[in-house]
Amino acid sequence: MAGKKRPKKGGLPPGVKGPTPQPRASNQRPTRDPGNQPAGTPRGNLERASIPILARLLSVPRWLIVVLMGTFLFLGLIQTGGLSWLGGIFLLIVGGFLGWLLALSWPVLSPGRRLTRVIVVAAVLGIAVLKFLGRF
Repeated sequence: MAGKKRPKKGGLPPGVKGPTPQPRASNQRPTRDPGNQPAGTPRGNLERASIPILARLLSVPRWLIVVLMGTFLFLGLIQTGGLSWLGGIFLLIVGGFLGWLLALSWPVLSPGRRLTRVIVVAAVLGIAVLKFLGRF
């Protein structure tokens, strides 16, 4: 552990790769830099509001976030009967987290990946609604 390097302030944590530069065709639009969003746009507001949350998530071990979301998904799916409303709450938490990550990563995703992630978020939120209605 003594030989482990610490990341520079403002840099990426160890093991995380940044975006690889892609050669841009002349007919493609330039990609937007998230740091240059105008102050009044909803996208810029979302990104600025997410910075403290993302910083806190980076300080938590990665496995903990995966285990926590997996546990919430599992508990949300198995709650039935009188506790199905609790399953709906767990699924709303998972769907909200996935939707928030989708909104943050939207500009860098290809259309196929966007569609896949929208379907997953919609499915989780749809099952949550069915849980609240007592039909799942």
